Amino acid sequence: MTTDTTHQQTERGQPDLTSGAAWMRGTIMPIGVASIPLNDWGLIHSDITYDVVPVWDGGFFRLDLYVQRFFRSMKSLRLDPGMSESDVKTVLHKLVAATALKRAYVAMVTSRGVNTVPGSRDPRDCRNHFFAWCVPYIHVIRPDIAETGASVHVARTVTRIPSSSVDARVKNYHWGDFTKGLFEAKDAGAETVLLLDQDGNVTEGPGFNVFSIKDDCLVTPDAGVLEGISRRTVLEIGAELGLVTETRTLPLEELLQSDEVLISTSGGGVSPITKIDDRLFSNGSPGELTTAIKGRYFAWASSPEHRTEIDYEFVS
Repeated sequence: MTTDTTHQQTERGQPDLTSGAAWMRGTIMPIGVASIPLNDWGLIHSDITYDVVPVWDGGFFRLDLYVQRFFRSMKSLRLDPGMSESDVKTVLHKLVAATALKRAYVAMVTSRGVNTVPGSRDPRDCRNHFFAWCVPYIHVIRPDIAETGASVHVARTVTRIPSSSVDARVKNYHWGDFTKGLFEAKDAGAETVLLLDQDGNVTEGPGFNVFSIKDDCLVTPDAGVLEGISRRTVLEIGAELGLVTETRTLPLEELLQSDEVLISTSGGGVSPITKIDDRLFSNGSPGELTTAIKGRYFAWASSPEHRTEIDYEFVS
Protein backbone atom coordinates (compact mmCIF):
# COMPACT_ATOMS: atom_id res chain seq x y z
CA MET A 1 0.00 0.00 0.00
CA THR A 2 1.51 3.31 -1.09
CA THR A 3 0.54 6.96 -0.94
CA ASP A 4 0.77 10.03 -3.17
CA THR A 5 2.19 13.14 -1.49
CA THR A 6 1.16 15.95 -3.87
CA HIS A 7 0.40 18.99 -1.67
CA GLN A 8 0.88 22.70 -1.10
CA GLN A 9 3.08 24.22 1.60
CA THR A 10 1.40 25.10 4.88
CA GLU A 11 1.63 28.61 6.19
CA ARG A 12 4.57 29.48 8.43
CA GLY A 13 3.87 28.66 12.05
CA GLN A 14 0.92 26.38 11.31
CA PRO A 15 0.96 22.63 12.06
CA ASP A 16 2.23 20.55 9.14
CA LEU A 17 -0.81 18.57 8.04
CA THR A 18 0.51 17.39 4.68
CA SER A 19 1.21 13.87 5.95
CA GLY A 20 -2.30 13.58 7.36
CA ALA A 21 -4.86 15.23 9.61
CA ALA A 22 -7.83 14.28 11.75
CA TRP A 23 -11.05 16.03 12.80
CA MET A 24 -12.15 15.24 16.34
CA ARG A 25 -14.66 17.08 18.52
CA GLY A 26 -14.61 20.10 16.22
CA THR A 27 -10.81 20.40 16.03
CA ILE A 28 -8.46 19.64 13.14
CA MET A 29 -5.10 18.25 14.26
CA PRO A 30 -2.11 16.32 12.88
CA ILE A 31 -3.13 12.71 12.49
CA GLY A 32 -0.28 11.56 14.72
CA VAL A 33 -1.81 13.21 17.80
CA ALA A 34 -5.41 12.08 17.27
CA SER A 35 -6.67 9.44 19.69
CA ILE A 36 -9.71 7.70 21.14
CA PRO A 37 -10.14 6.40 24.73
CA LEU A 38 -8.70 2.98 25.49
CA ASN A 39 -12.14 1.77 26.63
CA ASP A 40 -13.95 2.99 23.51
CA TRP A 41 -16.12 0.12 22.23
CA GLY A 42 -14.94 0.92 18.73
CA LEU A 43 -11.48 -0.18 19.84
CA ILE A 44 -12.21 -3.00 22.27
CA HIS A 45 -15.16 -4.55 20.39
CA SER A 46 -14.62 -3.30 16.80
CA ASP A 47 -18.09 -1.77 17.29
CA ILE A 48 -17.58 0.87 14.66
CA THR A 49 -18.27 1.71 11.04
CA TYR A 50 -16.49 3.86 8.51
CA ASP A 51 -16.34 4.82 4.88
CA VAL A 52 -13.66 6.23 2.62
CA VAL A 53 -14.05 8.74 -0.21
CA PRO A 54 -11.15 9.44 -2.59
CA VAL A 55 -9.98 12.92 -3.51
CA TRP A 56 -8.58 13.09 -7.03
CA ASP A 57 -6.88 16.26 -8.33
CA GLY A 58 -8.68 18.54 -5.88
CA GLY A 59 -12.15 17.04 -5.94
CA PHE A 60 -14.11 14.35 -4.11
CA PHE A 61 -15.15 11.50 -6.42
CA ARG A 62 -18.83 10.51 -6.03
CA LEU A 63 -19.00 12.07 -2.56
CA ASP A 64 -22.79 11.81 -2.21
CA LEU A 65 -22.75 8.04 -2.80
CA TYR A 66 -20.02 7.45 -0.20
CA VAL A 67 -21.74 9.58 2.44
CA GLN A 68 -25.11 7.93 1.76
CA ARG A 69 -23.55 4.48 2.22
CA PHE A 70 -21.93 5.64 5.46
CA PHE A 71 -25.30 6.66 6.84
CA ARG A 72 -26.84 3.33 5.78
CA SER A 73 -24.06 1.55 7.69
CA MET A 74 -24.71 3.64 10.80
CA LYS A 75 -28.43 2.89 10.60
CA SER A 76 -27.73 -0.84 10.30
CA LEU A 77 -25.52 -0.78 13.41
CA ARG A 78 -27.81 1.60 15.35
CA LEU A 79 -25.12 4.27 15.57
CA ASP A 80 -26.09 7.93 15.79
CA PRO A 81 -23.45 10.63 16.39
CA GLY A 82 -26.03 13.39 16.02
CA MET A 83 -24.80 14.63 12.64
CA SER A 84 -26.52 15.07 9.31
CA GLU A 85 -25.13 14.18 5.88
CA SER A 86 -24.53 17.88 5.34
CA ASP A 87 -22.60 18.12 8.62
CA VAL A 88 -20.34 15.22 7.59
CA LYS A 89 -19.67 16.73 4.16
CA THR A 90 -18.74 20.06 5.76
CA VAL A 91 -16.23 18.32 8.06
CA LEU A 92 -14.67 16.43 5.14
CA HIS A 93 -14.33 19.63 3.09
CA LYS A 94 -12.68 21.51 5.95
CA LEU A 95 -10.38 18.61 6.73
CA VAL A 96 -9.05 18.18 3.19
CA ALA A 97 -8.75 21.95 2.74
CA ALA A 98 -6.63 22.15 5.89
CA THR A 99 -4.18 19.55 4.58
CA ALA A 100 -4.00 21.13 1.11
CA LEU A 101 -3.78 17.60 -0.32
CA LYS A 102 -4.96 17.38 -3.92
CA ARG A 103 -5.01 13.57 -3.93
CA ALA A 104 -6.17 12.03 -0.70
CA TYR A 105 -7.80 9.11 1.08
CA VAL A 106 -10.47 10.50 3.39
CA ALA A 107 -12.16 8.41 6.09
CA MET A 108 -15.38 9.17 7.98
CA VAL A 109 -15.88 7.08 11.13
CA THR A 110 -18.53 6.58 13.79
CA SER A 111 -17.68 4.57 16.90
CA ARG A 112 -19.97 3.15 19.58
CA GLY A 113 -17.88 5.12 22.06
CA VAL A 114 -17.41 4.82 25.81
CA ASN A 115 -20.16 3.34 27.97
CA THR A 116 -21.49 6.13 30.18
CA VAL A 117 -22.87 3.78 32.86
CA PRO A 118 -20.12 2.17 35.01
CA GLY A 119 -20.18 -1.61 34.65
CA SER A 120 -22.90 -1.60 31.95
CA ARG A 121 -22.67 -4.05 29.05
CA ASP A 122 -25.63 -2.43 27.28
CA PRO A 123 -24.58 -0.82 23.96
CA ARG A 124 -27.46 1.64 24.33
CA ASP A 125 -25.55 3.24 27.21
CA CYS A 126 -22.63 4.22 24.98
CA ARG A 127 -22.14 7.74 23.66
CA ASN A 128 -21.56 7.41 19.91
CA HIS A 129 -19.08 9.80 18.32
CA PHE A 130 -17.92 10.79 14.85
CA PHE A 131 -14.41 11.56 13.67
CA ALA A 132 -12.65 11.83 10.33
CA TRP A 133 -9.12 11.57 9.02
CA CYS A 134 -7.28 12.27 5.81
CA VAL A 135 -3.93 11.07 4.43
CA PRO A 136 -2.22 11.24 1.03
CA TYR A 137 -3.94 9.02 -1.55
CA ILE A 138 -3.56 5.31 -0.82
CA HIS A 139 -3.05 2.63 -3.46
CA VAL A 140 -4.23 -0.83 -2.41
CA ILE A 141 -2.04 -2.19 -5.22
CA ARG A 142 1.25 -0.35 -5.70
CA PRO A 143 1.07 1.76 -8.91
CA ASP A 144 4.12 0.10 -10.47
CA ILE A 145 2.57 -3.34 -9.91
CA ALA A 146 -0.88 -2.22 -11.05
CA GLU A 147 0.69 -0.94 -14.26
CA THR A 148 1.76 -4.43 -15.33
CA GLY A 149 -0.77 -6.51 -13.42
CA ALA A 150 -0.91 -7.87 -9.88
CA SER A 151 -0.80 -11.44 -8.61
CA VAL A 152 -3.48 -12.82 -6.28
CA HIS A 153 -3.45 -15.84 -4.00
CA VAL A 154 -6.72 -17.61 -3.17
CA ALA A 155 -6.73 -18.23 0.58
CA ARG A 156 -6.87 -21.87 1.64
CA THR A 157 -6.64 -21.54 5.43
CA VAL A 158 -9.49 -19.07 5.93
CA THR A 159 -12.87 -18.20 4.38
CA ARG A 160 -14.76 -14.92 4.39
CA ILE A 161 -16.68 -14.15 7.60
CA PRO A 162 -20.30 -15.05 6.74
CA SER A 163 -22.64 -12.09 6.33
CA SER A 164 -25.01 -13.73 8.81
CA SER A 165 -22.33 -12.89 11.42
CA VAL A 166 -20.79 -9.67 10.08
CA ASP A 167 -22.72 -7.99 7.27
CA ALA A 168 -20.19 -7.35 4.47
CA ARG A 169 -22.44 -4.56 3.15
CA VAL A 170 -21.62 -2.54 6.28
CA LYS A 171 -18.08 -1.23 6.01
CA ASN A 172 -16.26 -2.52 9.08
CA TYR A 173 -12.91 -3.20 10.73
CA HIS A 174 -13.45 -6.95 11.22
CA TRP A 175 -10.32 -7.89 9.28
CA GLY A 176 -9.34 -11.11 11.07
CA ASP A 177 -10.10 -13.18 7.95
CA PHE A 178 -8.40 -10.72 5.59
CA THR A 179 -5.29 -10.43 7.77
CA LYS A 180 -4.86 -14.20 8.01
CA GLY A 181 -5.34 -14.42 4.26
CA LEU A 182 -2.80 -11.67 3.61
CA PHE A 183 -0.14 -13.52 5.60
CA GLU A 184 -0.87 -16.62 3.54
CA ALA A 185 -0.67 -14.65 0.27
CA LYS A 186 2.55 -12.84 1.16
CA ASP A 187 4.15 -16.13 2.22
CA ALA A 188 3.17 -17.52 -1.20
CA GLY A 189 4.80 -14.56 -2.97
CA ALA A 190 1.54 -12.93 -4.14
CA GLU A 191 0.66 -9.25 -3.92
CA THR A 192 -2.74 -9.73 -2.28
CA VAL A 193 -5.40 -12.27 -1.36
CA LEU A 194 -8.88 -13.28 -2.46
CA LEU A 195 -11.28 -15.00 -0.05
CA LEU A 196 -13.92 -17.59 -0.84
CA ASP A 197 -17.11 -18.29 1.07
CA GLN A 198 -17.86 -21.61 2.75
CA ASP A 199 -19.23 -22.99 -0.53
CA GLY A 200 -16.12 -22.16 -2.56
CA ASN A 201 -17.55 -19.09 -4.28
CA VAL A 202 -15.54 -15.91 -4.77
CA THR A 203 -16.23 -13.01 -2.39
CA GLU A 204 -13.72 -10.15 -2.14
CA GLY A 205 -10.24 -9.16 -1.00
CA PRO A 206 -8.93 -6.72 1.60
CA GLY A 207 -10.23 -3.38 0.34
CA PHE A 208 -11.36 -4.45 -3.12
CA ASN A 209 -14.08 -6.11 -5.20
CA VAL A 210 -13.18 -8.53 -8.00
CA PHE A 211 -14.53 -8.88 -11.56
CA SER A 212 -14.37 -11.55 -14.25
CA ILE A 213 -14.50 -10.70 -17.95
CA LYS A 214 -15.43 -13.54 -20.29
CA ASP A 215 -16.80 -13.17 -23.84
CA ASP A 216 -17.76 -9.50 -23.33
CA CYS A 217 -19.56 -10.29 -20.06
CA LEU A 218 -18.51 -8.53 -16.85
CA VAL A 219 -19.36 -10.48 -13.67
CA THR A 220 -18.86 -9.63 -10.00
CA PRO A 221 -19.99 -11.54 -6.87
CA ASP A 222 -23.29 -10.62 -5.27
CA ALA A 223 -22.82 -12.00 -1.73
CA GLY A 224 -20.25 -11.74 1.03
CA VAL A 225 -18.99 -8.46 -0.42
CA LEU A 226 -19.11 -4.74 0.19
CA GLU A 227 -21.36 -3.07 -2.35
CA GLY A 228 -18.48 -0.83 -3.34
CA ILE A 229 -18.90 2.58 -4.91
CA SER A 230 -15.94 1.74 -7.15
CA ARG A 231 -17.66 -1.60 -7.89
CA ARG A 232 -20.78 0.31 -8.92
CA THR A 233 -18.66 2.63 -11.06
CA VAL A 234 -17.02 -0.30 -12.88
CA LEU A 235 -20.43 -1.89 -13.56
CA GLU A 236 -21.72 1.41 -14.96
CA ILE A 237 -18.60 1.87 -17.09
CA GLY A 238 -18.88 -1.71 -18.32
CA ALA A 239 -22.44 -1.08 -19.47
CA GLU A 240 -21.30 2.15 -21.11
CA LEU A 241 -18.67 0.14 -23.04
CA GLY A 242 -21.31 -2.29 -24.27
CA LEU A 243 -20.50 -5.19 -21.93
CA VAL A 244 -23.17 -7.41 -20.43
CA THR A 245 -22.94 -6.86 -16.65
CA GLU A 246 -23.95 -9.48 -14.10
CA THR A 247 -23.99 -9.42 -10.30
CA ARG A 248 -24.34 -13.03 -9.13
CA THR A 249 -22.64 -16.04 -7.58
CA LEU A 250 -19.14 -16.46 -9.05
CA PRO A 251 -17.57 -19.90 -8.44
CA LEU A 252 -13.79 -19.99 -8.27
CA GLU A 253 -13.68 -22.39 -11.24
CA GLU A 254 -15.49 -19.80 -13.37
CA LEU A 255 -13.19 -16.99 -12.28
CA LEU A 256 -10.17 -19.06 -13.27
CA GLN A 257 -11.61 -19.45 -16.80
CA SER A 258 -11.87 -15.67 -17.29
CA ASP A 259 -10.38 -13.87 -20.26
CA GLU A 260 -9.46 -10.97 -17.94
CA VAL A 261 -9.67 -10.28 -14.21
CA LEU A 262 -9.68 -6.89 -12.53
CA ILE A 263 -10.32 -5.40 -9.12
CA SER A 264 -11.95 -2.14 -8.06
CA THR A 265 -11.15 -0.06 -4.98
CA SER A 266 -11.35 3.50 -3.71
CA GLY A 267 -7.61 3.17 -3.13
CA GLY A 268 -6.39 3.05 -6.72
CA GLY A 269 -9.52 2.75 -8.85
CA VAL A 270 -9.14 -0.18 -11.24
CA SER A 271 -6.20 -2.59 -11.27
CA PRO A 272 -5.61 -5.55 -13.60
CA ILE A 273 -5.02 -9.00 -12.12
CA THR A 274 -2.77 -11.03 -14.37
CA LYS A 275 -2.19 -14.06 -12.15
CA ILE A 276 -4.30 -16.01 -9.65
CA ASP A 277 -2.23 -18.72 -8.01
CA ASP A 278 -0.63 -20.44 -11.04
CA ARG A 279 -3.21 -19.28 -13.61
CA LEU A 280 -2.14 -16.48 -15.98
CA PHE A 281 -4.60 -14.11 -17.65
CA SER A 282 -4.15 -12.03 -20.81
CA ASN A 283 -0.73 -13.63 -21.34
CA GLY A 284 0.44 -12.06 -18.10
CA SER A 285 -0.38 -8.49 -19.19
CA PRO A 286 -3.32 -6.12 -18.59
CA GLY A 287 -6.17 -7.00 -20.93
CA GLU A 288 -7.73 -4.69 -23.50
CA LEU A 289 -11.08 -4.33 -21.75
CA THR A 290 -9.50 -3.91 -18.31
CA THR A 291 -7.29 -1.15 -19.71
CA ALA A 292 -10.34 0.55 -21.24
CA ILE A 293 -12.29 0.36 -17.96
CA LYS A 294 -9.33 1.71 -16.00
CA GLY A 295 -8.95 4.65 -18.36
CA ARG A 296 -12.66 5.41 -18.23
CA TYR A 297 -12.63 5.26 -14.39
CA PHE A 298 -10.07 8.07 -14.14
CA ALA A 299 -11.88 10.02 -16.84
CA TRP A 300 -14.98 9.82 -14.65
CA ALA A 301 -12.92 10.92 -11.63
CA SER A 302 -12.02 14.07 -13.58
CA SER A 303 -15.53 14.71 -14.89
CA PRO A 304 -17.60 17.51 -13.28
CA GLU A 305 -20.60 15.17 -13.34
CA HIS A 306 -18.98 12.92 -10.74
CA ARG A 307 -16.89 15.41 -8.75
CA THR A 308 -17.35 17.76 -5.83
CA GLU A 309 -14.66 20.40 -6.00
CA ILE A 310 -12.84 21.34 -2.79
CA ASP A 311 -12.46 24.98 -1.79
CA TYR A 312 -8.94 25.02 -0.34
CA GLU A 313 -9.66 28.36 1.34
CA PHE A 314 -12.46 26.71 3.33
CA VAL A 315 -10.53 26.02 6.55
CA SER A 316 -12.29 28.10 9.23
